[in-house]
Amino acid sequence: MRGVGGPLLCIGDLLSDVGEDTAAEGSNQYVDVDDDDKANSPSHSPTGPLLNPSDLHRLFQDDYNKLIESLEGTDHSWTALTLKLCDALKTADKLVTSANSNIESLLEKVGELDSILKRGDAAVAVAKTIQCLPADRKES
Repeated sequence: MRGVGGPLLCIGDLLSDVGEDTAAEGSNQYVDVDDDDKANSPSHSPTGPLLNPSDLHRLFQDDYNKLIESLEGTDHSWTALTLKLCDALKTADKLVTSANSNIESLLEKVGELDSILKRGDAAVAVAKTIQCLPADRKES
């Protein structure tokens, strides 16, 4: 629901507009985990440095500190800084989603390996049992 009021109607309107603007521009300075979006990201440009997912916290904190300074001052750079923070949150969401799907896949593979190990242990136990049988029982 859209708010009513002055120039900045409500935070919901701002975030809605930010989402529309960001989606239209396709820009994101942070790490993009989708292969399709890598071409649009300055962090993956041939001339720019690659950003690590572990750098996300530091970048977010830097932008957050700049936003706080801007809000305490009189300049209007807070809007651009808010956009950067929204980009960071979207990227963090993508990273968490990607990590969750990778963890699920890894868990399935670990389960498969566990069943293979159990079958191997059972086969070794059967082989040891057969080896320990007396010679006259082996022939019959």
